[in-house]
Amino acid sequence: MTNSVKSIFGQLGNFGQRIRELRENKGILLRQMAASLEIDTAIMSKFERGERKPNREQVKRIARFLKTDKNELLTLWLADKVQYIISEEMSLAEEALEIVKRNIKDETRTHTD
Repeated sequence: MTNSVKSIFGQLGNFGQRIRELRENKGILLRQMAASLEIDTAIMSKFERGERKPNREQVKRIARFLKTDKNELLTLWLADKVQYIISEEMSLAEEALEIVKRNIKDETRTHTD
């Protein structure tokens, strides 16, 4: 990962910020959450800081543990993932996202018709 991508990636973390906020609001220590989820504490800390991304199954397990909306966490996780992917192509990112939005709308219409 290049330094510029690392700095952009480091600024991400909608998912990580949210799980930290939920955990702290519930008075749960990071090490307690990590142990309950059978995830190394250092890795869990990296999830919260946005330095590492969990996989989809880990996101669902985290949502269950925190007793929070799974779709909210999956949406934040996916948003961080998309932003990371396009961060190396910032000059093309906006146009690419518009194409994706159009395609999603078309798919939605096709499935609801």
